[in-house]
Amino acid sequence: MPLFDENSPSNYDAIVVGTGISGGWAAKELTEKGLKVLVLDRGRNVKHIEDYDTANLDPWDLPNNDKPSQEMLKDYPKQNRTGYTTRPSHVKWFVKDTEHPYDEKPNTRFDWIRGYQVGGRSIVWGRQSYRLSDLDFEANSKDGVGVDWPIRYKDVDKWYSYVERFAGISGQKEGLPHLPDGDFLPPMELNVVEKELRTSIKETFPERTLTIGRTAHLTATGDQFKNRNQCLSRNRCMRGCPLGAYFSSLSSTLPAAEATGNMTLRPDSIVTEVLYDSDTGRATGVKVVDRLTKETYEYTSKIVFLNASAIASTAILMQSKSDRFPNGMGNDSGELGHNIMDHHFRVVSYGRWDGHKDKYYMGRRANGFYIPRFRNLGASTKMKDFIRGYGFQGSASRENWQAQIAEMKIGAALKEDMQYPGTWRAGMNAFGEILPYHDNMMEINNDKVDAWGQPTITFSTTLRENEMNMRKDMAITGAEMLEAAGFKDVGVSEDPYGIGLGIHEMGTARMGRDPKTSVLNRWNQIHSVPNVFVTDGACMTSAGCQNPSLTYMALTARAADYAVKELKKGNL
Repeated sequence: MPLFDENSPSNYDAIVVGTGISGGWAAKELTEKGLKVLVLDRGRNVKHIEDYDTANLDPWDLPNNDKPSQEMLKDYPKQNRTGYTTRPSHVKWFVKDTEHPYDEKPNTRFDWIRGYQVGGRSIVWGRQSYRLSDLDFEANSKDGVGVDWPIRYKDVDKWYSYVERFAGISGQKEGLPHLPDGDFLPPMELNVVEKELRTSIKETFPERTLTIGRTAHLTATGDQFKNRNQCLSRNRCMRGCPLGAYFSSLSSTLPAAEATGNMTLRPDSIVTEVLYDSDTGRATGVKVVDRLTKETYEYTSKIVFLNASAIASTAILMQSKSDRFPNGMGNDSGELGHNIMDHHFRVVSYGRWDGHKDKYYMGRRANGFYIPRFRNLGASTKMKDFIRGYGFQGSASRENWQAQIAEMKIGAALKEDMQYPGTWRAGMNAFGEILPYHDNMMEINNDKVDAWGQPTITFSTTLRENEMNMRKDMAITGAEMLEAAGFKDVGVSEDPYGIGLGIHEMGTARMGRDPKTSVLNRWNQIHSVPNVFVTDGACMTSAGCQNPSLTYMALTARAADYAVKELKKGNL
């Protein structure tokens, strides 16, 4: 990709901050519409395919059978809270906490899981891709929680379709009004035990549906998927996909932006503030600290898109102070940094299936099943002792040869057992909505700076009664679905969860109708600085219980289209 050098200009039509899910889309849309765009990322440059150095390694090729050593984990005490991000095969995509510190207020916990490199967390995301519906866009208004979304499903419907067709989302249409169908590639296949569970749920709980996950993996080829190939079910996705089978900025949107000849990429660029002209009431560009040299630079543009992630984009705005904005750019409402949301999970239901021992499956499907929300769907928004709802993500599989070790067999008996797969088991993890509480928040700590002299962040976030009541219901319904289907040894486990651990952080610069209670308008513009757009997770007004990245993509494409039209009209 064309990298910034000493001959590059300092003035552009647009600046995009961040190269992850939404930043890649901003770069693609703005460049394809003819704008000269500077794309900034605070991390190192990453080359698609070339830099996926562990993509083809087997566990025995990796240190400690792909398990982190205790010495290594000293650098990742918070990133390791996930239990999976710090494996040697993909730990390089996540920051060292020792190099990028942050704090939590007493008796609170926030898990900030970060990836600082070109491509961001699009290299490692879970790829589950679901639309929100008007059940979600109208929820705050109906429940009297937070503020009302300034848009409805009809405003973003066509943009969902637009990004689905380019990204390549596979899935099964189910006709559920609360989980709108999309423009899908052929669905991946449920295995035989998952089909048993689907049938049982349909018969026993008709208000519930089990479907294959809607995932950003190519299950077909097409001209729109340039330089990308169909998924081969290797399930080594977090290492980087050399096939380009799953959607990422590196395989899709950034190459599309590059193909226009209108993008200049500058990695190793830590954006510290958005520059502001009080005479025009507009942003004029951004200030950058070079990650390697620590020198400071300024770049100017007509519009700015912030896509650095919900926390980082808002931190940039909070640091962008002026006489007009003493508390951070666009913070007239006082809501900047507040209303942090995520999806709470780690309530897992599991069980054993005794049948179908003559059945198996091919490959390692990089997907599972999904049970969409089924609580509080009726006219009443509170049919249980909580509002909103949750869904389940899970899978069924057969135990492998490692399960035989517990039998203490040796010699011929062990060899015999190792030739055959073990018992079928299924598990499913509930993902629930967190409400937009004003005092779930982040603050800038100017007394503690990082290695680049930038203030660090202190979080204060907790789950409340609504989420805790929801978690009790998650445990009940998950187990009852497995038991009704005939699973044996059904159980439920609940592991510790902190907000942020779902890696779906959002809400810190929310959209709204009123500048007195929100930061962004219906086009993702800062109310008081209309040439600054925020289209990553920071913009979310409520969370739903669906994975949010598809919504970020759709809102980004929509905002970019609007921004260019307004720019051509001379309104920005």
